[in-house]
Amino acid sequence: MIAYLPERGFAMSRRCELTGKSVMTGNNVSHANNKTRRRFLPNLVNVTLTSDALEQSIRLRVAAAALRTVEHRGGLDAFLMKEKEANLSAKAALLRKQIAKKLAETPAAA
Repeated sequence: MIAYLPERGFAMSRRCELTGKSVMTGNNVSHANNKTRRRFLPNLVNVTLTSDALEQSIRLRVAAAALRTVEHRGGLDAFLMKEKEANLSAKAALLRKQIAKKLAETPAAA
């Protein structure tokens, strides 16, 4: 659940909106084998991706690896249609539904 902050709107979690990649924890291990807890943060970037079906730009916070996957799968629309809905954020899941609706309308009109 994302917390609402009056001064900033919704607080952003360290989670990719497309793949669900999030923070992992582990240990720093010294030469003397001392272990201290640490966090492995995903490489998140704010990007603007274009949806061909909706003909609009969408701002998302995604991992750098997810950007490569989006390009590999053929763009944002193709990525969202192939991705499991459980991995998507609420914003991306809504976007997926809008794209699916638009794609369903397009062949019927042709």
